[in-house]
Amino acid sequence: MGNLSSYHGIRALITGGLGFIGSNLAIELVNLGAEVTIVDNMLPLQGGNLFNIRDIASKVNTQFADITSSLSMNNIIKDKDVIFHLAGQVNHIDSMRNPINDLDINCKGTLVILEACRNFNKNAKILFTGTRGQYGPTVKLPVDENHPMDPQGIYAITNMAAEKMIMVYNNVHKIRGACFRISNTYGPRHQMRHDEYGVFNWFIRKAIDNEVIKVFGSGNIIRDFIYVDDVVKGLLMAGVSDKVDGEVFNMGSGQPIDFITLAKKIVETAGSGKYEFSDFTRERKELEHGNYYSDCSKIKRLLGWAPETKLGEGISRTLEFYRKFKKYYW
Repeated sequence: MGNLSSYHGIRALITGGLGFIGSNLAIELVNLGAEVTIVDNMLPLQGGNLFNIRDIASKVNTQFADITSSLSMNNIIKDKDVIFHLAGQVNHIDSMRNPINDLDINCKGTLVILEACRNFNKNAKILFTGTRGQYGPTVKLPVDENHPMDPQGIYAITNMAAEKMIMVYNNVHKIRGACFRISNTYGPRHQMRHDEYGVFNWFIRKAIDNEVIKVFGSGNIIRDFIYVDDVVKGLLMAGVSDKVDGEVFNMGSGQPIDFITLAKKIVETAGSGKYEFSDFTRERKELEHGNYYSDCSKIKRLLGWAPETKLGEGISRTLEFYRKFKKYYW
C-alpha cells in the first residue's frame, strides 16, 4: 500500500469511529501502527457498535464525546496529526423528520472541529466524508465533481454545507482539508437493525434470514455501490498525500447496477432469501431522485486510487461476516 507505511506513529483521530466506515478505518490504522483516538457519541440507530472494534479495543483511545461540544473537541484535537471526520447524522429519512438535529450535528459539529484546529492545532489535516446525495437529481451520467449540486434532502444539504466549511478553512485559514462524496457503501460492520439507510446491507440481512427483499418500483433504478475496504484505502491514501489538499473527490465503484439485478445477485450468492417488487413508501419516494453512478477519474488521476473489490467478492465477504457475527448486529 505504498506510502501508507508513514502512518506508523501518526496520531490519528476518527470522529464517528465506532460506526461503519470509521471502525473499519480504525482497524486498518492500528494495523499500520498509528496512534488512534476514536470519538463517538453512540447515538441510537446511527450504527455505533462497540463490537466493531472488539479486536483493537485495547489498542485505541475511545472517547464517548459529542462533536458539537467545543470543550471536548478542543482538548481532543490539539495534538492530532490527521482527523478523519466521519461523524454525522446519516439517516436520510430521519433528517426529514428531525432536521434541526441534522443541522446541529453535521454543520455545527464540523464547525466546532474546524475552530478547534484553527485555535489549537493549525497543522492538523482534515478529511471529510460527504455523500453522493449532495448532487441531487442527475442531469448526466456518470457524475463528475463538476456536476450541478441540487440536494433535495436536509441530510444532503447539511453535508454540502459541511464540505463548503472545510474548503473555506483550507483556503482562508490554511487548515488542510479534503472532501469526499462517497457512493453507497456496503460491507462488514454496518448497522443492520433497520432499513432507513444502507439498502445494500439490508438486502444482505433479508437474504441471510431467508426473507423477502422488497425492491421498490420497477427495480431499474441504477446505483453505484462500493465496498468499505476500498473507501478506507482511499481515505488512507488521501491522509498522507499533499495532492488532495483543498480538493473534493467522488469515491465510488463507477460500475452501475440496478436494484433488481443486485437483489438477484445477493439471493443467488447467499443461497437463501427471495425478492419481490413493492411500491415506494411516501418517504422513500420523496428522497428518490433517479439513476446515479460516479465518475472517479479525478481521484484516480491525483491519488492513484481505484476500487479493487468486485461486486461478487464484496457480497461474499459481507455475507460471511454477518453470518458469523449476526447476534451482534441484528
